[in-house]
Amino acid sequence: MNTTDTAPEQALEWHRAGKGAALATVVETWGSAPRRVGAQLVVSGEGDMQGSVSGGCVEGAVVLEAMDALETGHPVMLEYGVSDGDAFAVGLACGGTIRVYVEPVGSAMAEDILDNLVAARAARTPIAYEVNVKTGQRRLTSNGHTQRFARDRSGFEDDAQTFVAIHNPRLRLAVVGAVHIAQALVPMARIAGYDPFVIDPREAFGSHARFPGETLISEWPDAAVQQVGLDTRTALILLTHDPKLDDPALHLALRSGCFYIGALGSTRTHAKRVERLQEAGFEADAIARIHGPIGLDIGASSPQEIAVSILSEMTQVLRKGA
Repeated sequence: MNTTDTAPEQALEWHRAGKGAALATVVETWGSAPRRVGAQLVVSGEGDMQGSVSGGCVEGAVVLEAMDALETGHPVMLEYGVSDGDAFAVGLACGGTIRVYVEPVGSAMAEDILDNLVAARAARTPIAYEVNVKTGQRRLTSNGHTQRFARDRSGFEDDAQTFVAIHNPRLRLAVVGAVHIAQALVPMARIAGYDPFVIDPREAFGSHARFPGETLISEWPDAAVQQVGLDTRTALILLTHDPKLDDPALHLALRSGCFYIGALGSTRTHAKRVERLQEAGFEADAIARIHGPIGLDIGASSPQEIAVSILSEMTQVLRKGA
């Protein structure tokens, strides 16, 4: 998922509990709108709400409209201008305009579509929800929308009628090597929206004292990587400098669809890494997926600065491609 929002899951729960549920989705914005396109709010027939479409500016009005939509069973398109004063109250420099599409579950959005959407999200399957706001035609698809999936970019298609809501799994980061750079990188990555995993069979390194509250896997990296799984929403970082730890995980990564592979080390260290991979039978195109030396060249020297350079490069690859 592109945020920690769980509006679809809550909508399905409320609908099945007989409370009724309507999903309100930001479908278009102008100016400094508080939430991005695709943000969702779910409203029950009893007035309960979860999520946000405006950071607090127009939620009250959306709740009332959503409850009316539950009564009629019809979807409704709403448009709001957020004033400069209201925008300032939620931390913005200036206001903006948003359009919000409200869909009652069961009448407008079929329960089976919502059920399948929730199942795909639970299975970490990237999926797009398409709705034609003129005809009411709806469907789920994992095909097409390559750029939208890559950039977490919901929005209208060129016909200005078909809205595509992208539901991506949460980003994950597998860090091999519980070293000092990892201590700086892991909390930064969590702030940036990643679920991090720290992998190191050396328990003195991968301890909760060094990584409080984080997920630690004390297996050999290849076994740990298989346990975590490497998909298109996962980045792999290799920080040990030790080929017997890095290389087995690297082999798995190069055969996976993970969006980013980074390996710590100098140019000379990386050249030796390339030689080992060539000897193992990997083609040049596969080896070229590795970002080594790791991170953007910003002149970083401290562990914290190196962590910034790594996270910056991960973001660049995720949003703009390799």
